[in-house]
Amino acid sequence: MATIDITAETFEETIEKNDIVIVDFWAEWCGPCKSFSPIYEEVSNKHEGIVFGKIDTESQQELAGHFQIRSIPTLMIFREQVVLFSQPGMLNAEQLEDVIGKVKEVDMKKVHEEIASQDQK
Repeated sequence: MATIDITAETFEETIEKNDIVIVDFWAEWCGPCKSFSPIYEEVSNKHEGIVFGKIDTESQQELAGHFQIRSIPTLMIFREQVVLFSQPGMLNAEQLEDVIGKVKEVDMKKVHEEIASQDQK
C-alpha cells in the first residue's frame, strides 16, 4: 500500500477506521526526512492492511503541535486508536519491520483494560 498524506481534516477518520496506522511526521526542508522517505515507502508496499501516512509538519502545524513534535522525522504508530510507538529519528528498513512486528504482537485487550483502569483513577 502506498503512503497517504494525512491532514487535520483526515487524521481522526484515518485513525478511527484503520486498525494500524503508521505516521511519519516530516518536512520538505529536512534532510533525514528525505533519506527516510524511500525506506518508508518501500516498507509500506509490503504491508497490506496497514495505513502508512505522512504528515507535513509545515502545512499541518496544528497536528504537529498537538503531538508535540520537536524533531523530525518522527514516527508514530497507532493501533486501535492507541499510540504504541513514538520516536524521533530515522529507522532503517529492518528496524521499521521489527517495530511493525512488535506492534502486531501487542495484546490490545490488555492495553485497553489498562487504559480503562487508569481512567477510573
